[in-house]
Amino acid sequence: MQDEEVLAEFRASKALLEGHFLLSSGRHSAHYLQCARVLMDPARAARLAIALVGKLPRELRREIDKVVSPAMGGIIIGQEMGRALEREAMFVERPEGVFELRRGFSLEPGEKVLMVEDVVTTGLSSREAIKAIEAAGGKVVAAAALVDRSAGAVDLGVPFYPLIAINFPTYAPEEVPAELAATPAVKPGSRAKP
Repeated sequence: MQDEEVLAEFRASKALLEGHFLLSSGRHSAHYLQCARVLMDPARAARLAIALVGKLPRELRREIDKVVSPAMGGIIIGQEMGRALEREAMFVERPEGVFELRRGFSLEPGEKVLMVEDVVTTGLSSREAIKAIEAAGGKVVAAAALVDRSAGAVDLGVPFYPLIAINFPTYAPEEVPAELAATPAVKPGSRAKP
């Protein structure tokens, strides 16, 4: 799937938003990709997951034992990636502010894990999820995401395979351009800034 085809999927589902957004990282942006909307159609979610699996090197696909995603945003794409790879999928969540496996999910020591996100901007959630997976005994062999908002600049400490890398500018609160600051910021995501 080419970049324009991926963006067409976001546009068709009204998941590519324009306005003034406060991202979970605390940064501001004039664009927001609402992955929950693009993934609400199971057929579209399956197409995107299959395309994302296609970005992974063949030898890596064979190596993966489990797929683990951070809640909330990564759950749907993680499940679809598990289906496409024919591997079990589970998620980490933050009941006390720190990611952990719950709900009876567990990893055997040394199990090779693909960590899957919906969107990566600064990589904070991804790195926290990787830390939780490793604390549970897993070995994260790679990370994948539908969207890399850093346009390739993020370092997760493992090989990273996004379906699309884009660079919608983001701004620290003190750097927000006047035209963007003139409109109230909306927080469309699911995670409050820590």
